[in-house]
Amino acid sequence: MIKKKKTSKLKSREALYGYLFVSPWVVGALIFVLIPLAQSFYYSLCNVKMKPSGRVFEFAGISNYQGIFLQDLYFVQSLLSYLLNTLLAMPVIVVFSLIIALLLNGKIKLKGFFRTVYFLPVIIVSGPVMSQLASQGAATIPSMNTNVITNILSNMLPDFMVTPIVNLFANMIMILWYSGVQILIYLAAIQKIDTSLYEAAKIDGGSGWECFWKITLPMIKPMTLLNAIYTVIFLSNNEQNSVINLIYTNMFAASRGYGFASAMAWMYAVIVTIIVGITALVLRPKKDNLKDAIKRERKREKQKERELKKLRRRQKASAKKIGGVKA
Repeated sequence: MIKKKKTSKLKSREALYGYLFVSPWVVGALIFVLIPLAQSFYYSLCNVKMKPSGRVFEFAGISNYQGIFLQDLYFVQSLLSYLLNTLLAMPVIVVFSLIIALLLNGKIKLKGFFRTVYFLPVIIVSGPVMSQLASQGAATIPSMNTNVITNILSNMLPDFMVTPIVNLFANMIMILWYSGVQILIYLAAIQKIDTSLYEAAKIDGGSGWECFWKITLPMIKPMTLLNAIYTVIFLSNNEQNSVINLIYTNMFAASRGYGFASAMAWMYAVIVTIIVGITALVLRPKKDNLKDAIKRERKREKQKERELKKLRRRQKASAKKIGGVKA
């Protein structure tokens, strides 16, 4: 009984310490996230007017949400531009991150230096700095003529697809700057793969390309989902996003104000959530297939061990026979 009381007291004390460590985050999330979210949703249902006496709220219902599509001519256009840019940029960033992670996982010199180089822009480059670099042309590849690309694509694709693809080429360096976190996530996932799987595949005659498609890619598929979702959210909150800039503009416009901008922000948040959900559904890993692949590899390893044991027994038996004949 005494031991049980001591263990219960110890558990309650540990739980108290855990609550104390978590409480600052809970308080911060409540003050800086949940309360502003509730406030912005209330703003979206009102017409907010600035007067000398302060802010005046007039309840408007869903009129602000209706006005986004009926009165604002730029929201739908900016939203389509955002969707196309995300659809094009997200696969490029994810694939580039995977390639760099595979190279950094190999036997190369100065691994730590290259990891720092690829992750450094994530730390030192903020949104305003990116905007200034993009405005000065630092995000474009030198000596790239986008007019030639535009002329070629205009003969092959519709007009609404040409502009996002040209922007992708024009801002290629900026897009590659977004890959630091994804590279580290892929690198950590690749380093956790059991090397015995590769050894077993090579014994069976598997090439490096087959090992990548049948071992590496299935094992890191959960990280591919994580990187894709992270990339979508990052691109959605980026300073270069036209929808974000449109929300900023409407927030300080005299004819629109906080209410209209809040409604636009909530509508945009719903659309981004839908995109994240679709991405998760498309890239979700199939756990059963992954487990079956691991089981098959382990069965092959056990079978090879059995064959090696049989071969050693035969060799011992033949050696004994040869020794008996000599005697």
